[in-house]
Amino acid sequence: MTDEAQSLVWDGDDLVDLVGGGRRWGPDGVEQPASFVHGYPFDRSVVSSSGRYSVVYAERGTKALLFDGDQLVRELNRSYYQADVFDYPVALGALQDGREVLVHCPDEYNVLEIEDAESGEWLTDGERQPKDVFHSRLAVSPGGTHLLSAGWVWHPYGVVEVFDLTGALTDPALLDGRGVLPADPGIAAEVASACWLDDDRLAVATGGEPRDGEETPDLGPGELGVWSLSAGGWIHRSKVDFCIGTLIARGDTVVSLYGHPRLIDVTTGAVVAEWPTVKVPQRDGSYGVTHIPTPVAALHPDGTRLAVAQPDTIAVITLPEFTAAGKRVYPPIAE
Repeated sequence: MTDEAQSLVWDGDDLVDLVGGGRRWGPDGVEQPASFVHGYPFDRSVVSSSGRYSVVYAERGTKALLFDGDQLVRELNRSYYQADVFDYPVALGALQDGREVLVHCPDEYNVLEIEDAESGEWLTDGERQPKDVFHSRLAVSPGGTHLLSAGWVWHPYGVVEVFDLTGALTDPALLDGRGVLPADPGIAAEVASACWLDDDRLAVATGGEPRDGEETPDLGPGELGVWSLSAGGWIHRSKVDFCIGTLIARGDTVVSLYGHPRLIDVTTGAVVAEWPTVKVPQRDGSYGVTHIPTPVAALHPDGTRLAVAQPDTIAVITLPEFTAAGKRVYPPIAE
């Protein structure tokens, strides 16, 4: 392997670095060289669940490219305003009717737009009155009904918002308000990261030192919570004694990437397994620190393997399987 992979996505049992021009590694670990060069310092990518569309982008820049397979569809941009201090807001997803869409902030840092990925048609064309929030780390729910934004406001302070994606197609102003979460969702700490677990539940991690003493209904500092849209509240809240960092959902567990990978049970906050020898950047939150990049990792679609970029290799971790009772079936193995 030459340079460290800057992005990873599974293609069957192969791993592909889209930022690196399509470099590919087979199960035997043999690298096939890049088929093209972007000619611009992109450093991260996101791929649609179907695998058809992908976006390569500069995490702390203003430029991006949308691809259909290996064919360039169009160039993308975001506002220059504070672009060097927070992560590029972009997500790919599929609506309930099957249309694949691109969600990003092409004109203003605080205005979310939904585009038809194939045609480029704006599906949110209308009068807008956005509030002052920096959208970042966008994610479309698995069923295409909601949009997650784990960005920040000017304190700076990390926040989480969820928007009605279906409703926004007829009323784009729904993307400018508070979203579907209550005005006070019960978060008494800065949001460090968040991800969808399924169409109803999202996992939210907070930063700061855990508080001792009396329990409150709020998600406090140093906690991992699970919010249910249907229940309208927290269904699980757990204190953790480590920084969670980037989250990747896996059923009722999440992969935590900070320092090294951990697998966490979202119902209890317990660390099910961890891999201290596989190092990842200690990156927490969507803004601020510029010299620590977001970890590069990819969960296989079947949830059995996690690939993590290393300086001179790619670590492939076999994740432990669990029964409904939460018992481990086989131990994790790092290859």
